[in-house]
Amino acid sequence: MVKTSLALAGLLASLAICTPALAKVTQAEADRLGKDLTPMGGVKAGNADGSIPAWNGGITSPPAGYSPGMHYPDPFAADKPLFTITGQNAEQYKAKLTVGQLAMLKLYPSYKLVVYPTRRSCSLPERVYEAGRKNAVTATMTEDQNGLNDALLGVPFPIPKSGVEAIWNHRLRYRGFKFRRYFGSAAVNRDGSFLMFKSQDEGMIHYSGPGLATIGDVTDIKQLNNIAISYLNITTAPTRLAGSIILALDTINAKELPRQAWQYNPGTRRVLRAPELAYDNPLFNTDGLATTDQFDVYNGATDRYSFALKPAEEKYIGYNAYEYMSDKHSYKELLTASHLNADLGRYELHRTVVVDATLKEGTRHVYGRRTFYIDEDSWNIATVDLYDTRGQLWRVQDDPVANYYDIPLCSSALEATYDLQSGRYVVFGLKNEEKMLNWNVQDIDPSMFTPDAIRRLGTN
Repeated sequence: MVKTSLALAGLLASLAICTPALAKVTQAEADRLGKDLTPMGGVKAGNADGSIPAWNGGITSPPAGYSPGMHYPDPFAADKPLFTITGQNAEQYKAKLTVGQLAMLKLYPSYKLVVYPTRRSCSLPERVYEAGRKNAVTATMTEDQNGLNDALLGVPFPIPKSGVEAIWNHRLRYRGFKFRRYFGSAAVNRDGSFLMFKSQDEGMIHYSGPGLATIGDVTDIKQLNNIAISYLNITTAPTRLAGSIILALDTINAKELPRQAWQYNPGTRRVLRAPELAYDNPLFNTDGLATTDQFDVYNGATDRYSFALKPAEEKYIGYNAYEYMSDKHSYKELLTASHLNADLGRYELHRTVVVDATLKEGTRHVYGRRTFYIDEDSWNIATVDLYDTRGQLWRVQDDPVANYYDIPLCSSALEATYDLQSGRYVVFGLKNEEKMLNWNVQDIDPSMFTPDAIRRLGTN
């Protein structure tokens, strides 16, 4: 029997009638957060054989020599690999591999998972943990499960009772308040040649903003005016695309107000609405190798899928992936034929929350099914199996986790999508040759996230 609240949640979800009221847990359940459960709802204890250790708070301070603005030094650089999984020995480890990982190992002889000791390094500010404890007993979804009530700052459902609640946790996991990033996206061909796109993006995650009010013990989410995130992306390379700007306002209740998006075209100097920046429309700067809702692994409305919460599983996932974003490695070194340079990867055994999403009847998406494996300590989706509408495995997402320990917060080191049919892949969030991102930007405000503002920005 798996000793985990997440497995219990899966059982309850299969028995329960899905109504908004069932999102809440009792105060007694919530009181487990920070005790036998981590503040994020994972199992605090290690596993039976000790291959997963107990969570002890994660990284609590940056390593010696780090200062903001640096590429993140690897705090576990002295660790030695335990073993390497290849296509030849994959059967030995099959129980702890995803369908997508097994397919990659079978398809590419050069693909491998270098497995290291498990370091449960994820940590967040105490105010985020406290908010999660409050959310556990107040948060509900709207009737269509595509909106949220009475939650702020922390994950809304640290003890989820349904798959869609787990997805909400990923969508609203803590990533600071104001950020600015410089990153590359590369579409890599079979021979290892690649087309590089570069962008600057910035945003405000209003859900995590300071100074948000509560009414009694219930958070007043209405003060956000239904906007969870304001997001701006400016393409800086290649030259033919430079100056293109995307503005998106990601909403909390999509039925009440769908995502609002606009695009500035430098050729016409016009700003046009961009309703296509959602769901399965091609994601910008990926050469058609990923869908819009794959950015940040999964984003946007939840209305096209039924999300089933499955029992938690121990899986080898990308973790503490500091080498993937180190300035010691060039893009040419990192972006090898068929897959990322496997010698630079770090995989660890972690418990994952498993959510199986199937396309609802009468709705449309290029992915008929998606299986998400979500890190129990951070609610980051770490890997995804993507199936076409015939039920065939089509693509595999690999989204290794790292602790950005100066904040602290946990998020993807980069995001890779492998197309098993074409043999190509795309990576976005590349940082190796860019200025490091800034999670504490002061010169960002809501006035920057309007159609008029991006028109002025584009013509300056």
